[in-house]
Amino acid sequence: MEDPALRRKLTLLTRHLDERSRRLVLGAEAQALGHGGIARVHRATGVARSTIADGIRQLHQPPLPEARIRRPGGGRTRTTTKDPSLRSDLLALVEPSTRGDPESPLKSVSKSLRHLTGVLRNQGHEVSHWLTRELLAEAGYSLQGNRKTKEGSRHPDRNAQFEHINARALAQQRAGEPVISVDTKKKELVGNFKNAGEEWLPKGKPERVRVHDFLIAENGKAIPYGVYDLSRNAGWVSVGIDHDTASFAVRSIGRWWQKMGRAAYPRATSLMITADSGGSNSARSRLWKWELQRFADRTRLTVHVCHFPPGTSKWNKIEHRLFSFITQNWRGRPLRDLATIVSLIGAVWTHTGLRVRAELDPGKYPAGRKVTGEMARLRIVPDVFHGDWNYTIRPRP
Repeated sequence: MEDPALRRKLTLLTRHLDERSRRLVLGAEAQALGHGGIARVHRATGVARSTIADGIRQLHQPPLPEARIRRPGGGRTRTTTKDPSLRSDLLALVEPSTRGDPESPLKSVSKSLRHLTGVLRNQGHEVSHWLTRELLAEAGYSLQGNRKTKEGSRHPDRNAQFEHINARALAQQRAGEPVISVDTKKKELVGNFKNAGEEWLPKGKPERVRVHDFLIAENGKAIPYGVYDLSRNAGWVSVGIDHDTASFAVRSIGRWWQKMGRAAYPRATSLMITADSGGSNSARSRLWKWELQRFADRTRLTVHVCHFPPGTSKWNKIEHRLFSFITQNWRGRPLRDLATIVSLIGAVWTHTGLRVRAELDPGKYPAGRKVTGEMARLRIVPDVFHGDWNYTIRPRP
């Protein structure tokens, strides 16, 4: 005979419970009813008698650990338990020390999940790529890209040079004199080539560009040389088309002074230049110093030059205060011609006040030009601290 009151009570008690908790509630109720309790609960709920009896047995067992709904031992045996060598064989494949090992089965292919799984299967293991992923995660592995942190050899005076540059720049700015950061941006192929990044376009209508990035001889390359004014947050970029030489670099500085610097600093008597130690503005380039001497003679400015230590070019302000914004501005846009490049650079601005001017420099700057006997006539005064990195060029009478 059915028991409606008992059925309503048990329905309310077990409505939102998981299977194990439901079994325990039914077992506790049957136990409380005494003799015939299992039969009464069975008639009221329709749950099998064996399930209710199992609930009663579980009531007399020790409680389960927190966050578990069943006792250990349930379910299938783990593959790593049946195959103890699986984990060690997998870790042997992904250990960094095995990279380049001629005996490694993954010497020349990527260590993707499916490649790793394939090698493990060839070694006799029964494994899927999902299990491979779980084992790698348990061992503390994750997908990671490269991180740029190595700057080459660390010069013992590296930090001292940074402090020297900072002190000189602050003193120059306090005196109301200009301080600029200079460098050459990455050379760009001119033409209908893919440019990294994405832009909003009508759906299904991406820019069509060339498949291969082969130089188009008649278009050549664009060579942006930048000058960044640290005090005014303003930039100048000369876009060259010939060679990235010291003559081109100093010519770009001269154009900045004519177009922007002289008007911004009408009473200037000196100019401080910060640059890296390589390329067209190398600290060891004779042509660079000779061209700066000619610049000082023309402008009557005393030029102070401070080079960053080798391997630290990314610390130069122009890299992340000017060049990075140029890259952002032309992301996803093919640099089809020189006019496009100049206009995209000249359109750069930021909410913090950065403004940029750009100009095409069609001049010829042949590579391999050497300066020999003229060095003795230069008015170069090395600084007391690292005269090879820090020096002053005074105008000649």
